[in-house]
Parts: sequence; structure tokens; C-alpha cells
Amino acid sequence: MIELTNVSKTYPNGTKGLNHINLSISQGEFVVIVGLSGAGKSTLLRSMNRLHDITEGDIRIGGKSITKASGQQLRSIRRDIGMIFQSFNLVKRSTVLRNVMAGRVGYHSTLRTVLGLFPKEDIDIAFEALSRVNIAEKAYVRADQLSGGQQQRVAIARVLAQEAKIILADEPVASLDPLTTKQVMDDLQRINRELGITTIVNLHFIDLARAYATRIIGLRAGEVVFDGPVSEATDEVFSSIYGRPIAQDELLEERVV
Repeated sequence: MIELTNVSKTYPNGTKGLNHINLSISQGEFVVIVGLSGAGKSTLLRSMNRLHDITEGDIRIGGKSITKASGQQLRSIRRDIGMIFQSFNLVKRSTVLRNVMAGRVGYHSTLRTVLGLFPKEDIDIAFEALSRVNIAEKAYVRADQLSGGQQQRVAIARVLAQEAKIILADEPVASLDPLTTKQVMDDLQRINRELGITTIVNLHFIDLARAYATRIIGLRAGEVVFDGPVSEATDEVFSSIYGRPIAQDELLEERVV
């Protein structure tokens, strides 16, 4: 599903964001990427959908190089990749339904989407997506009237309406309280299991990674220092990823109780 070969990213100031990354992620996996701030987690995730261009190597999505793609081919590959952000990235003054319908933009012409001329099938898809995250009753409410957890559920519904084959979630629960964190992570896990959508999530808290991932990838200074199943992700492994003993606030067990 996703293949990264010798992927490196060097920023204009010379900083190495990624250093010779080689990874293969199969369809249906729930992968959690962990590491300190600045370890390269966001850079890695955003390289997978070309929000960041890499400086070396190749990234292939479903056998097609997104690194080399342009024009219609790039749009086609990106249509299969849904992105969920820490800050939700919603149009706050628009309704929940209109925000979710944004996931259908890649299927229509620019003029049609600007005019909001979506067919009934698209509206049905959007309502089904909202129902899957238990927020259909908020369809005609403005996004800025929702709680943070509800807004993140709208963002998940938008990805579902997009009919993405891959979900990339960059610290999706970093700004949420413990109960809402569990609800959002439960939604992502259920969607992964029920729909088989490959899900890759950047997380800071270790116990969340252990609770939800089928595979954990540890990054340190732009390099993969651990890649394996949750059963092998011991405290010692996390200490090596973080380069120091793990503090209790990084475990934060109460978030997943």
C-alpha cells in the first residue's frame, strides 16, 4: 500500500527532517508513529501525501510514485489519502455538512464544487460518514458551535466522505481532553477495523500508542529507530526512541482507561 525507499528530507537551512527512511506499510494496518517533537513525525506523514516534497528517495502509494506524480495523476493519488490535523482544519463558519462535503471535491470539477452543486449521492455519502462517527444530528450546525472533540469527528467524517484508502492523522488528539481523546481514538480504530482503511497516526503519548496500534514506528532525529508490533514496544524500547527514561506524564495511562 505504502512504500518509502531511501527517503530523505533536508530543509533549506540544512536541517535533516528525514534521513534515509525505508518503510513498507500494508493495507489495513493501524500504525502509530512516536518520537520527540522535532523527530520527524509530521514531516514523514506530510511527505506521504506530498504536503512536503522530499529531497531524496521515492514514496509509492498503491504502486504509483507520488514523488514523481504531477497534474491529474497527483490529484488521483491524493484523492485516496485523507488527512486529519491537530487543528481540525474546518471552515468554522460553514455547516458540518458542508465541511464533510469538502471530502467530495476531488470527484468533481472546480466550478461544480465552488457552486456547491453536489449530487444527491454525495450528500448520502456525507450523512453516512457523519452517522459512522455518531454526529449526524449536527449536520446543519455551524462548525464553530461544536466542541473540539465534535470538530475532530467532523474531520474524520470528511475523510470518510472522501472514500480515502489511507488515513494520515497528525497528532489528532493533542488538543483534546482525556475522555474525548478516547472517543476519537475509538472512532479511528473502529473505522480501521470495519472498513480496512490503512491508518497512520502520529501520537505523543505512549499508552495511547500501545492501546490502539497494531504496529509502532519510533523516530529519532529523522531516522527509524524502532519498527515492530506493540508486543515488542517495551519501556526500554521507548526509552531508546526518546533517548532518555520515560516520564509518567508521557505514559498518561488515564487517557485510555
